[in-house]
Amino acid sequence: MTNLYDRIQATHDYIIDRIDYRPTVGLILGTGLGDLADEIDVQASFEYEDLPNFPVSTVASHRGQLLLGELAGQRVVCMAGRFHYYEGYSMQEVTFPVRVMKALGADTLIVSNVAGGTNQHLRAGDLVALKDHINLQPDNPLRGPNDERLGVRFPDMMHTYDAELRLHAQAAADAEGLRLYEGVYVALPGPNLETPAEYQYIHRIGGDLVGMSTVPEVIVARHAGLRVLALSLVSNTCYPPEVIQETTLESVIAVARQAGEKLQRIVKGVLARL
Repeated sequence: MTNLYDRIQATHDYIIDRIDYRPTVGLILGTGLGDLADEIDVQASFEYEDLPNFPVSTVASHRGQLLLGELAGQRVVCMAGRFHYYEGYSMQEVTFPVRVMKALGADTLIVSNVAGGTNQHLRAGDLVALKDHINLQPDNPLRGPNDERLGVRFPDMMHTYDAELRLHAQAAADAEGLRLYEGVYVALPGPNLETPAEYQYIHRIGGDLVGMSTVPEVIVARHAGLRVLALSLVSNTCYPPEVIQETTLESVIAVARQAGEKLQRIVKGVLARL
């Protein structure tokens, strides 16, 4: 098997051979947030299954396309649908598209997700900019031999979530009359949702949100030297215990579709400020 660097270059070359387009911003759109992809002035689109070395999304609510084009004055490369560890992929496969984004020219990553709220002040439909995370997933995308061409062996994670980008997000929210919280995201492997005891644990260790994505991509983005902005849409209230209700994928998607337009306005506002 070819090494990771060579696989990245092969995917990069496949794309560049078809369109010589150099994006500066990478976008990862989570569950129910794919409508933002419809606002991109698309210059080229690729089905994941057609891209060399790309996994294929198995989540019904994810489109499974890589888009290159312009949005809010910025050249972007957009994942309309992401990959998850729970789908059976390795962490290296989950995060491979971030490596490709970097190879194409991106220096900034904006990633979105829907997440359960484990802070009693958060309600379904609220928007949160991540200021930090706690990683409870069982593997790390940087595990194994390190290729210095991709990043340093031990990347520092102190300033993982870029403070200036969060200020841009807050300014964009203010301009749209939207409330944007800040919080800490806890990543678990899934695919099952958490038990009430687990929600309490997440709250007690300092987690405001819980989900099954984002952190692997963010770790690789930092390894690659990308600036990161991560935005969560709260899909359901998970704390305190007496307010927890059973949650379905359909209910999560319904909340995301209802409130996702607010998150899209913030993303466009951030892009316009870069």
